[in-house]
Amino acid sequence: MIAYTLQKIKPNRSPEIELFTGKDLRRPEVFSRLYRQYYDDIFRYCVHRLFNRHIAEDVTSDVFFKAVEKIDSFNGTRIQFRNWLYKIATNCINDHLRRKVRREAAIKAVSETSTVKTTEDDCSIDDEKNKRQRLLKQAIYELKPKYQTIITLRFFENLKLTEIAEILSSKEGTVRSRLARALKQLKKKLAPIWKEV
Repeated sequence: MIAYTLQKIKPNRSPEIELFTGKDLRRPEVFSRLYRQYYDDIFRYCVHRLFNRHIAEDVTSDVFFKAVEKIDSFNGTRIQFRNWLYKIATNCINDHLRRKVRREAAIKAVSETSTVKTTEDDCSIDDEKNKRQRLLKQAIYELKPKYQTIITLRFFENLKLTEIAEILSSKEGTVRSRLARALKQLKKKLAPIWKEV
């Protein structure tokens, strides 16, 4: 793995304030440290967007490969680096989903997913829970990618609106309104279905 070291503004500042540039990040010990720190976050985000661990592993690899390719364009703090990785991940995921055949296959796979029951007592509870989870995944997957991104970053990654705005290069108000629209669409998709469950 490629790694790099960090150049600190002041010796006693918190790690989030550490500044580094593309030149710093070309140093293997720095990049590998940041890779280890943020790999799980980026992988989890990819899993939440794609609902498939194997595809998420591939996309996560693409994210870090692209980060290495574009490393010279980055200047900022550790938090800005994390947000930059989320932005790259969002673009990689959206590129993957743009291919209509893949998207339709993924929607079909999510809707056909079933889980194995553990005990007879838990069957009805597990069936209902699994059905609701499957319907929620399918409803999220049917949203436009820009709405999927905001829902995932806000509710699965627990990021603040300001962080999401930075990741998406948008204003906080834009993110807030897109989030509201996404939730409205989800509610519209799920309301009639969830009454049946």
